Amino acid sequence: MNRLSFVLALLLFAVNPALANDPEDGFGTIKGRITTADGKPAPAVTVVLKGTKKAAVTEENGNFSLHHVKAGNYELEITQVGYETIVHAIQVDGNAVTAVAIQLKISSKELREVVVTGGRNRFGATSSDYVSKMPLKNIENPQVYTSISKNLLNEQLVFSVDDALRNAPGVQKMWDATGRSGDGGGFYNMRGFIVQSTVRNGIAGNVSGLTDAANLEKLEVIKGPSATLFGNVVTSYGGIMNRVTKKPYDHFGGEVNYSTGSFQYNRLSVDINTPLDSAKNVLLRVNAAYRTEGSFMDNGFNRGFVLAPSLSYKVNDKLNFLLEAEFYSGQNTGLNVFFFPYKQTVSALGVNRADQLNIDYKRSYASEDLYQTSRNMNFFGQMNYAISDNWKSQTSLSVTNGYSDGPSPYFYLLSTGAVTGTGEAGNGYISRNDQYTDNSKDQLIELQQNFIGDFSIGRFRNRFVGGLDFTHHFTDQFFGGNTYDTISALNHENLDEVEYQSLYRSFNRTNMDKLYQEKGDAFTYPMNFIANSYSAYVSDMFNITDNLMVLAALRLDHFNNRGPADNITGTAVNRIPFSQTFLSPKFGIVYQPVKDQVSLFANYQNSFTNKYGARDPNRDPDIKTNDFKPEQANQLEGGIKLDVLDGKVSASVSVYQIKVTDVIRPDPNNANVSIQDGTQISKGFDAELVASPIAGLSLVAGMSYNDSKFEKADDKNVEGMRPGTAGSPWVANWWISYRLQCPQLKGLGAGFGGNYASENKVINSRDLGTFILPEYTVLNASVFYDQPKFRIAVKMDNLANRKYWVGYTTINPQKLRNFGASVAFKF
Repeated sequence: MNRLSFVLALLLFAVNPALANDPEDGFGTIKGRITTADGKPAPAVTVVLKGTKKAAVTEENGNFSLHHVKAGNYELEITQVGYETIVHAIQVDGNAVTAVAIQLKISSKELREVVVTGGRNRFGATSSDYVSKMPLKNIENPQVYTSISKNLLNEQLVFSVDDALRNAPGVQKMWDATGRSGDGGGFYNMRGFIVQSTVRNGIAGNVSGLTDAANLEKLEVIKGPSATLFGNVVTSYGGIMNRVTKKPYDHFGGEVNYSTGSFQYNRLSVDINTPLDSAKNVLLRVNAAYRTEGSFMDNGFNRGFVLAPSLSYKVNDKLNFLLEAEFYSGQNTGLNVFFFPYKQTVSALGVNRADQLNIDYKRSYASEDLYQTSRNMNFFGQMNYAISDNWKSQTSLSVTNGYSDGPSPYFYLLSTGAVTGTGEAGNGYISRNDQYTDNSKDQLIELQQNFIGDFSIGRFRNRFVGGLDFTHHFTDQFFGGNTYDTISALNHENLDEVEYQSLYRSFNRTNMDKLYQEKGDAFTYPMNFIANSYSAYVSDMFNITDNLMVLAALRLDHFNNRGPADNITGTAVNRIPFSQTFLSPKFGIVYQPVKDQVSLFANYQNSFTNKYGARDPNRDPDIKTNDFKPEQANQLEGGIKLDVLDGKVSASVSVYQIKVTDVIRPDPNNANVSIQDGTQISKGFDAELVASPIAGLSLVAGMSYNDSKFEKADDKNVEGMRPGTAGSPWVANWWISYRLQCPQLKGLGAGFGGNYASENKVINSRDLGTFILPEYTVLNASVFYDQPKFRIAVKMDNLANRKYWVGYTTINPQKLRNFGASVAFKF
């Protein structure tokens, strides 16, 4: 704490002269860009700040600036020959730049579409280019999604995609990122199903470990089955997490940020943007970060580096390119995950709750040299071509390469009777185990071509996307492991250092290497295959009237699993014929009783998973033994969206039901074959509120309820029961912040919020019993001072120092109270 106080005092001393001599104190700047409907710059457009004498005319590139504007609420009036006059409210903060982007649409009668970023709802997002693969306002979209902006993450001092998700309604953390190739980032639950962050700018963007937010502009959480537009390789039945990255812009600027905190947390990040030519057609932006962190336990660490350069090239008014790369490298010790042994009953442990177990919450039980290394090298490219004023071609390529190597310790919770042989109910013993990866690789290549149109047929407006999609998945992963020993998990506080080292630090790299040399692997699990998907899809949002819209979409998907692949050449060997073709539909309807303010919506959405298994030739003699239909999930949803008080309040409430059918399960009469009649039901509701009702005050809140159960399963003991992977039925999130409005303290503010989750049944069956992770409420707070040239912030997470657990059929202790501080210099 002394070190943190010294750093903060030094930084305040350094920036104090700038504060004292800032001639713009209490005044702000408005900078903006006006474009036509196809994205071309709109020169010679008159921009007037109503109620003042300030005005500007846009330059050839569509840019304009209004300087020395006193803090307050204003209206911008935009006029140009051939366009109707546009008036839109805007809020100017003192000592800050308010960015405005306005798009005009040529018409002689209709109100032009206007998109304004800044000045309305500080944490809200009114539209997305990715959720429907075409530009569409949120209130027009029959699908529910949440946008988490970098403004919110800056207030909360959140520096990873995984932590950012605590702001998404209905999303619950299940596992931290493992760091293993093919596993992806952290595991989360949405609408009763496991979800990961595998999509980047609407296309495949897999990661292996903790995903740093250095290159994150915003995070879109798209609810429900979404394979119709995104395919089944990167989607879950619960939804999608889409990372929208930072893009280059047309002037020099950037930020350097240093953060430090509890458990030896240190992070340094840079964000530098610059034009590379005088015409500003070639733009470069580089984001990078290095992070190192210890553990709230007595042992453990997680460190990583990310470098994310992006280059844009505007060839002419019709054609532009965007090239991006992401390089991730990290090392981490195990996640301290506690599993339940196969077929061990809950009653054998003597307790049925995590807070009653005899295990030490802050003990790692393993040495720090049991760590693994992970890497990702991801490359992305996009070409945009304006075919006409109404049509655009978009070609995208994504190549993701994951790698991991090294041990990953984990533990089994053993009953007293299993260890002593007495049959006595009780707990307090664990087995210490390792599951390593050996030079494991995972590659995903996606090539996508979209044609996006906005046109009218008669008086009916159509917003259309048609696309072709090719996905290639090559994986060559090897998992192996063994058990090191069994120990008592508690009552070792009185051990001296020698005894402590002998017991707890004996589970180390040297001893595990010796064990593998002498006994080999107790188990191995290779994953090796090549699979290709060939898809075509169309989607159209059709305006029957200005207030009534219908959406229809369809995907044709052909999947071909070429079987095991040679781990050197990447060519298929020992081919197993396995291919499936499937049609995935999507429908939606939107009715706006109040145009652009109140929206009633409903949707039908579909996702699917390609499945392989063995049929009973006696039951199905005319069907190949490996020919199953894809498993599919169908969602019905309806609700209401609001965007009222001139955008100051946005809200949505929806109810849904997802039914998973054609689930493959073992034949109860023949364990060597499978039948495809399993079903699962998941239903509930989601609610979200994003508001800035008065100047300086911002609120984000969400609540959801989920009821999941197996209707027909591979085990009669779980039929009618909630799956152990479905998470907590009730989850909630909230964050409220206020920025002082007096000119002398402009930019000073504070935030407070948290997350709630009800009891989570991670084991839930008639024969094994029910094991519960207790409900929890975790509270967080921050204080920040944000100025045009710098930002200082401090935070405290888990204010009450609450012990709580998450789990994916497991028990995972979570971080206790922790402090953080950050300073950023902006240029």
